[in-house]
Amino acid sequence: MGRRLRGPPSLRARRAARARGAAVRARLALLALVSLSAACGDPAPADPRQAALAAVKSALTADLASLVASARALQAAAPAPDADGWSAARDPGSVDALRSRWRETRAAYERIEGAIAVLFPTLDYSADERYDGQLAELPSRRDDDLFDGLGVTGMHAIERILWADSHPARVVQFERALPGYVPAAFPATAQQAAAFRDGLCARLLRDVEQMQREFAPVALDPSAAFRGVVGSMEEQAEKVEKAASAEEESRYARATLFDMRSNLEGARSAWTAFRPWVLSRGDAALAGAIDARFSAVASRYAAIPGDAIPPVPEGWNPDAPTEEHLRSDFGQLRAFVLAESDPAHQGGLVHQMNRAADLLDIPRLP
Repeated sequence: MGRRLRGPPSLRARRAARARGAAVRARLALLALVSLSAACGDPAPADPRQAALAAVKSALTADLASLVASARALQAAAPAPDADGWSAARDPGSVDALRSRWRETRAAYERIEGAIAVLFPTLDYSADERYDGQLAELPSRRDDDLFDGLGVTGMHAIERILWADSHPARVVQFERALPGYVPAAFPATAQQAAAFRDGLCARLLRDVEQMQREFAPVALDPSAAFRGVVGSMEEQAEKVEKAASAEEESRYARATLFDMRSNLEGARSAWTAFRPWVLSRGDAALAGAIDARFSAVASRYAAIPGDAIPPVPEGWNPDAPTEEHLRSDFGQLRAFVLAESDPAHQGGLVHQMNRAADLLDIPRLP
């Protein structure tokens, strides 16, 4: 009990993993001879392996269609450009509608992130990387035009604009220290409003449409379909840990817990597809243990009101948290998520899912 649980990977490690994912994608492309989508009308395979992959393929196909529809609705909700642009103060109804469409898009993406990030790392980066992560990769380390769909892009670039009037103070403090930082703002001119709709939002729509097109012919590999989802559950720890330094995802909308819930739903859907295959290998106890861990994590998240991670205690030190900080809502959630997402923590969700993958002879991702 005195052992400190493994912390989350760094952003640098995450980017390196995405680069390795490009090689995985190339190998998967060689397998893209036929689609396993149940939507094609093919009879359900009798083999448990093929049945699992067909079910995941069908679910991801439907989720990608929802993602594209949500991204299209997000772009369509952008107000028509006028001389003074738009803002939450002048156009509250329009901004509320945009924020709602953004949440729908975000939920759709988080459901499929585990598999999609492995298959399409470049598109995942442009659609889902944080502001600080993208700034660090730009040659100039700066993006002066927030709206044009170049430089910093994706859901978090859009989120940063939509909540420009209400960024948490700790987030502003963190970002001000970034090289190339440009304050968030609503479109202030007709040109900026048009660029938001036809540049930034259009870029996100193009990216997710490309995901949808390229996914259609892919014959899923079990590594992407299952190990990728396990990897996304491991990243639940990163989502919580980054909150301590104001670097978490969806930090402007205060919706990181919302992300985690959607991510969990997608992982649970993938597990449901693979569960009969595990049972066919004769390990009902393992299947039941994974069911129980998913229920426990879902219940833990549901017990927290709202969509935000609980507030980080003032003076929080992740290397040496005080007993008082550990007893805080944030400290308790952090400890729970670290345990469930740690591959070495016996009995945790990720540990159990890796056991299932090993049972099914699913190789680990490179």
